[in-house]
Amino acid sequence: MKLHWKLVGIVLLGSAIQAFGIYHIHSQSFVTEGGGLGLSLLLQYWFAISPAITTFVLNVVCYSLGAKILGKHFVLYSLISTAGFSAFYAIIEQFPPLFPNIAQHPFIAAISGALCIGIGAGLCILAGGATSSDDAIAMSLSKIFNLKIQIIYLVSDLTVLLLSLTYIPFTRIFYSLITVILSGQIIGIIQDKLSK
Repeated sequence: MKLHWKLVGIVLLGSAIQAFGIYHIHSQSFVTEGGGLGLSLLLQYWFAISPAITTFVLNVVCYSLGAKILGKHFVLYSLISTAGFSAFYAIIEQFPPLFPNIAQHPFIAAISGALCIGIGAGLCILAGGATSSDDAIAMSLSKIFNLKIQIIYLVSDLTVLLLSLTYIPFTRIFYSLITVILSGQIIGIIQDKLSK
C-alpha cells in the first residue's frame, strides 16, 4: 500500500497536538479525557507507567478490531499516528510543563484540553488513522452500527470517567465531562465537515 505524504503529515500533526494537550493540560490539571487517553492517564496515576507506553500497547490491541473492519489503510495510518503520539509525548515530557498552575483553572483546562484532543484526534481520523484505542473502537463501531462517532465516544468516555473517580476528585469530573463531550463533538464535526 502506498503512503500519501499529505495524510502522513496530517496524522503526525494530529498526534503532536494530542501529545501536547495530554502532557501540558490534562496530566497537570486533573481534568482528564475519557477513552484510551483517559485510561492512559489513569494507569499513569496508579502504576506510574508513561502514556508513551500505555497508549501504544492499548492501540496495538484495539487495532486488530479496526484492521478487520476498516482495512489496511486504517492500520497503516494508525501505526504512524500511534508511533507519532508516543514519540512526541516522550519528547515533550522531558521538559517542564508550560502551564504548571492550570489545575487552578479547571474550566480553562477543560476547554483547552478538549480543543487539543478534538482537533488532534479529528485530524488523525480524517486521514483514516487512529491515535488511541478509543478512536479505533469508535471508528469500527460507528461503521458496524451506523452510528455517529460522537455517540460511541460519549459511551466510552463516560466509562473511563467513572473509573477516574478513583483518583480525580468528584468536582473535577464535572470539568472532565465538559472535556469529553466537547472533544467528541469536535471530532464529529471534523469528520462530517472536512471529509466531504
